[in-house]
Amino acid sequence: MKAAYGDHVGVAMAGNVAVVTIDRAPHNFVSVEFMRDLADAFDEADADPQVRAIVLQAEGKSFCAGADFAAKSDGPAVDSLGIPALYGEAIRIYSTKKPIVAAVQGAAVGAGLGLVLAADFRVVSPEARFVANFVKLAFHPGFGISMMLPRLIGDQKAALMMLTGRRIKGDEAVAWGLADDCVPADQLRAAALALATEIAEGGPLAIMAIRKTLRGDLGAEIRERTAMEFAIQSQLNKTEDFAEGVRSVAERRPGRFTGR
Repeated sequence: MKAAYGDHVGVAMAGNVAVVTIDRAPHNFVSVEFMRDLADAFDEADADPQVRAIVLQAEGKSFCAGADFAAKSDGPAVDSLGIPALYGEAIRIYSTKKPIVAAVQGAAVGAGLGLVLAADFRVVSPEARFVANFVKLAFHPGFGISMMLPRLIGDQKAALMMLTGRRIKGDEAVAWGLADDCVPADQLRAAALALATEIAEGGPLAIMAIRKTLRGDLGAEIRERTAMEFAIQSQLNKTEDFAEGVRSVAERRPGRFTGR
């Protein structure tokens, strides 16, 4: 594998584990180019017979704070099914064939939450925060979150997260089944690598076969769900409430929504 994919994704090998580090610090906001580079790294990990598992980690204060609504955008290009380019890269990430262990040191918000849900396991520090804050923006979840979050933690807890925008801390995430282990921040990367290494000790063909049995054709399911999510988002992003939601989040205040 290459050592770098674009400007913000680096890869190093640790035995049979590919350690993928994202670095758009401090908050690792998503962009189509950034997500494409990350998906390229995962594709090459799939193609490399030396790689049996992947660690996904991040530099900076946040693991991934989602979309930067303050940044200028040309608008999402869409494919023939009406799926925006960003979600196309999400589908590629969800289609990865080898197990992924995410090391989450800070906030995983919005699309950042979607990114950590693509992993098989999540090792977190107490400072980690999982946030589905779309309702605070008067918006609908994307990135397959509306499918993956209930699948992972159940309908009731997923509804609580998505309808309140509540922040779930690292230790609480473990109790909810949203994360698998919570360790001190200075032990986080070592713990994630230890788990990935334990997985990589198994037979590589068996690892991929078991994962395929457990996850099924997740990439195809995510494609269908992101198309549905984006159709709803396209309606909501034309509303006055969405514009107010973006302002209110930027100004760190409750939104003054009117239902229009």
